[in-house]
Amino acid sequence: MESIRVSLPDGSVIEAPRGTTIGAVATRLSPRLAARAILGLVDGAAHDLSYPITADAAIVIADETCPEGLEAMRHTAAHIMAQAVLRVFPGTKLAIGPTIENGFYYDFDKQGSFTPDDLERIEAEMRKIVKEDFPIAREEVPVDEALRRLSDEGEVYKTELVEELAAHGEQTVSLYRQGEFYDLCRGPHLPRTGMLRAFKLLNVAGAYWRGDENRPMLSRIYGTAFANKSQLDEYLRLQEEAARRDHRKLGKELDLFSIHEEAGAGLIFYHPKGAALRSAIEDFWRSEHARRGYEYVITPHIAESTLWTMSGHNDYYRENMYFLSIDEKEYILKPMNCPGHILIYKTRTHSYREMPVRYCELGTVYRYERSGVLHGLLRVRGFTQDDAHLFCTPEQLKGEITGVIDFAVYMLKSFGFNEYEIFLSTRPEKSVGSDENWERATSALREALDSRDLAYSVDPGEGVFYGPKIDIKLKDALGRLWQGPTIQVDFNLPERFDVNYIGDDGEKHRAIMIHRVVLGSMERFTGCLIEQYAGAFPVWIAPVQAKVLSIGEKHVGYAREVADELASRGFRVETDLRNEKIGHKIREAQLEKAPYMLIVGEKEMKAGTVSVRARKGGDLGSMSLGQFRDRLASDVESRSCADV
Repeated sequence: MESIRVSLPDGSVIEAPRGTTIGAVATRLSPRLAARAILGLVDGAAHDLSYPITADAAIVIADETCPEGLEAMRHTAAHIMAQAVLRVFPGTKLAIGPTIENGFYYDFDKQGSFTPDDLERIEAEMRKIVKEDFPIAREEVPVDEALRRLSDEGEVYKTELVEELAAHGEQTVSLYRQGEFYDLCRGPHLPRTGMLRAFKLLNVAGAYWRGDENRPMLSRIYGTAFANKSQLDEYLRLQEEAARRDHRKLGKELDLFSIHEEAGAGLIFYHPKGAALRSAIEDFWRSEHARRGYEYVITPHIAESTLWTMSGHNDYYRENMYFLSIDEKEYILKPMNCPGHILIYKTRTHSYREMPVRYCELGTVYRYERSGVLHGLLRVRGFTQDDAHLFCTPEQLKGEITGVIDFAVYMLKSFGFNEYEIFLSTRPEKSVGSDENWERATSALREALDSRDLAYSVDPGEGVFYGPKIDIKLKDALGRLWQGPTIQVDFNLPERFDVNYIGDDGEKHRAIMIHRVVLGSMERFTGCLIEQYAGAFPVWIAPVQAKVLSIGEKHVGYAREVADELASRGFRVETDLRNEKIGHKIREAQLEKAPYMLIVGEKEMKAGTVSVRARKGGDLGSMSLGQFRDRLASDVESRSCADV
């Protein structure tokens, strides 16, 4: 029999009969390895253990510790869940069930929605299927036969998928069978259902078939699976912690913001405390920009459509924009601030001696987002960018980019984000401008990152339509990544708008434009801050920095004096003067996460002092008002992000 050469990860090579399976190779190498094996990587491509090797190849045997093995485990979990659903709720129709980051989901068409009790029943049935330890077999079936089977069983969603495959010229499809259940799937999967070790069903959501709002609404069950119980338990712990920190929940509990159906989805209403938090962020933002030579500008919220045709947004961004008809002309709610800054720049001639020109704006923009993706402060339709546009000469470009990188890192660290990941996003398919300018822009960003010795990953095709960009994604207390600062180099808009400066030769030269944000949108950044600190904000940005609590009715006047004195020094102070027990007031202030509580009673009133409790440090004892004022001022001026 003809043999093939199988190369192994350790560099060794073995010979095996042509057509030998991956599982047979694993058994030959080690019975213990074969018992744990989930799939094999053949020249990098993942295949079931039953896959025959017909040519010389490099083979890696993967278990649950490999990303590919874990993904196959989760894919199998989705099939086991679907099998359990059909057992518990016969007649349910199957849609799709892919893996996702940290888990899987499956969409079902069932009369009525799933309840939490239903999930418990389904999960219990899944455990039975695991215990039954069905072999999982792959079957290649002609398209016509698959269509007949699925159509006879009324599986309308699976039938639609196979019809699409047939329309694209596919002759066969793969089915995976386990016990009485089979499903249309590319695979690979576990060899047996009994190898699924640690899993949990999480929640139910609605989802339109194929993401189309005009198609049926299905029930989507989310679940997760891990290699072992300890990993699953840690994941569930982090999920519970994420739920505790959820900015939507805390936004309501701490009275920070709200969203109203009658006003429209994706639009944020900041309450007094939320506005105070945002103002503290913005005040710091303004002062830091002024220190770095930025000039603050303000541009209108709407502009005629012709402006957005000039910029290219009408051609490349139209589906994300809102349109108005005014005086028989088309206007657009601005999706970007950049054209406005260009118009301001062009109101006068600029010499090379003035360059760079740096305009900044907390500019509110509006972009269409589908209702299904809206998510609290993190995905909205109206938001404020901490925007800036820098106009510079070619010689200044690298220095300006490195300056923005340094600025962005400084801003993140100021708010307590010391870990982040950097991505260099290159030209997308849908873009404008010459190859030469795209290469110049990309090289400038790359050189700036290299000059700061910053590690980064290349994100191919994820630039914006007018230029490449650097994305800095900040990492929060739970290790999650959030989109933050962005730096984009643009040769396109200066060409479209004829943006120039006068050089030392007295001639016009084309300016280069840098778009950047150093926090992102104020909405997303505020949501990120809420979750980073679980609402217990650092003193310098806390909406309420100190809360004065009176013990009795006769201490109300002194409590007001204390609050007025602190407020007159610029501190954010609240009072609780209700006729309630002081223990109740303290508990409520703790739930509101005020950094400091100042308790005033008879003793404090006579001595002109306050009894201070800190959010984390507890009882700090009695202080004169001056002593506490100095302590609070120190916390604010140091911009410490440590809890008090």
